Parts: sequence; C-alpha cells; structure tokens
Amino acid sequence: MSGSGLLTIPGLAAEAALVHGFSTAALGSMRRGESDPSPLTPARRAFARAIGLDPERLTVAGAVHGAEVGRVDGPAGVVSGVDVLVTDRPGLPLLVTCADCYPLVLFDPVRGALALVHAGWRGTAAGVAAEAVQALAAEYGSRPEDLLVGVGPGICGGCYEVSADVAVRFDEAFLRPSAGRYHLDLAAANRAQLERCGVTAERIHRHGACTRETPELPSHRRSPDGSRFACIAAIA
Repeated sequence: MSGSGLLTIPGLAAEAALVHGFSTAALGSMRRGESDPSPLTPARRAFARAIGLDPERLTVAGAVHGAEVGRVDGPAGVVSGVDVLVTDRPGLPLLVTCADCYPLVLFDPVRGALALVHAGWRGTAAGVAAEAVQALAAEYGSRPEDLLVGVGPGICGGCYEVSADVAVRFDEAFLRPSAGRYHLDLAAANRAQLERCGVTAERIHRHGACTRETPELPSHRRSPDGSRFACIAAIA
C-alpha cells in the first residue's frame, strides 16, 4: 500500500507514455456528492493532482453498469450513460469510480490511444471489455495485440457471491457453487474476454487486491456506505 494513498500496477507503471493510479481511503471517497453535483469533487481534484494531472481537465464516466462507449476529445466533465471512455489526446485524464467493480485500463502505445472501463457483473456480461477493444480499433486503428491492459482492484472470486439468475449469464469456468449460490470471478471473466478479442495474455496485468479484503479500499459488499475509490488514466 502506497504511503501517498495511491496504488499502481507495475506492468503499467513501466510505460512512460501512460499515467495511471487507483485511489485509496487516504484520499477520501471518490463518490460524487449529493449536495455538490459537480463531477470535479475536492477528492477527485486532489487525486488528479497527486498523480501530476490537471484536475480541470478530468472527464468522468457516468457509469450505468452497461457497455456503452464515449469518445473524449476534450474535457467533458461527465459523459453520461457510458461505462467506457476512449481518447487519443495527451494530458486528458479519464476517471471511473468503483466499489467492488473492476476498473480496466487499456493502452495502445503504438497508436497512442487509451480506454478506461468500469466493469461490474452487468457490464462484464454485456461484453464491456470487448467493446473497449473494438472501440479502440474503430476510433484509432488499435490492434488488440498491441494493447497493454491493467486490471485494477476489485472483489475477488472467493468473496463475490451471486444468485443463480446472475450466475446463469456467465460461463461455468468463472463460477464455483456455494450452498445454492455461486462465487463469481469477474477478473477472470474480463481477462478471458480480452484474450478472446486478441489481447496478448502476457500484456494483461492485474493489481490483485480484493476490495472486500482490503480495508484501505471501499467495498459495497463489506460496507455499503456509498464510498467509492477511483481510477484515473491519461496519456502522458
């Protein structure tokens, strides 16, 4: 755990053209305040500054647990109704918030393009990771084999118990029966989705922290108080 309240994925941190980070409780909740509807909350501003990015240029995915994509060509505040943001503009920070769902960072160092994904069970079932790969190809000519991918913190398969009506939407390879319910491995499901799209397995890097098991990260399953952590990613 970083003393700065930030987490990174080593396999992404080595890429000089990419800036990324995941916030922890030390930076406060990244949830949008009810009394202040601005997407640029004080906590989000502080997070952006902590990783050397301009908070005034933040663009936030207005995640709805789906698989829609929004292209970002300039600071846009909130892009409503999307769980994927894509851009090829340097210095334009993208942000998603999570509390057990997985943030995915997809970076193309060849074309200079970036996607940031919010992947919960609904989005994963709808193919949100595949949509991000396809959007990078359609918008910027990215090839799947060139992509460098980071799978951020999220709830692990051992902690994520779901009902049968959720489980039926996933391949049994990602499920483990548990007393009439199922444990679902969302990280593995998203990884498989990326690999089916042609992303090279060795270029997919996972942070590995489970939100439910890590007190420094918000978890809806552990404490449903509305707190969120965030992922910010930008092209340097």
